[in-house]
Amino acid sequence: MALKDYLHRQRQRVESALVSLIPPENHPPAQLHKAMHYSLFAGGKRIRPILHLAAAEAVGGDSDACLPFACALELIHTYSLIHDDLPAMDDDDLRRGKATNHVVFGEAMAILAGDALLTEAFRLLSSPSTLERLDPRALLRAIHELAHAAGSQGMVGGQALDILSENRPPEEEVLHFIHSHKTGALIRASVRTGAILARASEDVLERLTRYGERLGLAFQIRDDLLNVEGDPRKLGKSVGTDASKGKMTYPALFGLERTRTRLGQLVEEALDALSPLDKKADPLRWIASYMIERDR
Repeated sequence: MALKDYLHRQRQRVESALVSLIPPENHPPAQLHKAMHYSLFAGGKRIRPILHLAAAEAVGGDSDACLPFACALELIHTYSLIHDDLPAMDDDDLRRGKATNHVVFGEAMAILAGDALLTEAFRLLSSPSTLERLDPRALLRAIHELAHAAGSQGMVGGQALDILSENRPPEEEVLHFIHSHKTGALIRASVRTGAILARASEDVLERLTRYGERLGLAFQIRDDLLNVEGDPRKLGKSVGTDASKGKMTYPALFGLERTRTRLGQLVEEALDALSPLDKKADPLRWIASYMIERDR
């Protein structure tokens, strides 16, 4: 119940901030902004911005001041989903129980909506109002961290290798690279940037980094399992698509039981990394435990 209430409250904070910080959907060109809003407000879990805020709170930071950064994380995540769903990428028709962006608005507008969301993220991060409430040096360090995690050495690089590895025999080293970059890099950065903006000590930052790394890998492994044995009604998308597309996944390489065991190990390692932190880090602990049982 504590986790459910916490996620609900934090989701509401992020939703309200997103509404106030991005252009309204009727802002010219309206079709572009409608496409951006369509995917941004399609019912996402907001895990990345929530992790960012929770990490800031865990080290005594002002999470209200971090809200624009948290929103930027969600904008980048949403852009990546729009592009991942395109016919040239994963060619998905459903996302969160709704038709994907390109199905509704066309491929060109979906590409532009993703481009706009990515660029809008960095407008938020560099805005004078964001600078007013955060230490400029910490903000610059956090922006660098996020850009690295989102680009060719992070999320985009992981997605590239994911595509290049389709229909190839699974290899553990390649699989780890894909998962730790495509999904793990932005989750790790969500945690680290919250701690950086809250001026965490280097020792605490290192512990939160280990937590974020394990959590990011656990998140993708749980996604792998859900694609095999999840409920399409809860997921809001089809299952079995990884196998049909020849995706390199943990179940494909290790089987379901070993994959579940690895998921449990990663969660334990994430929790262990938080062991010296006090009760302010409890939301991070709740989220780690949630990885094992989440059904969407």
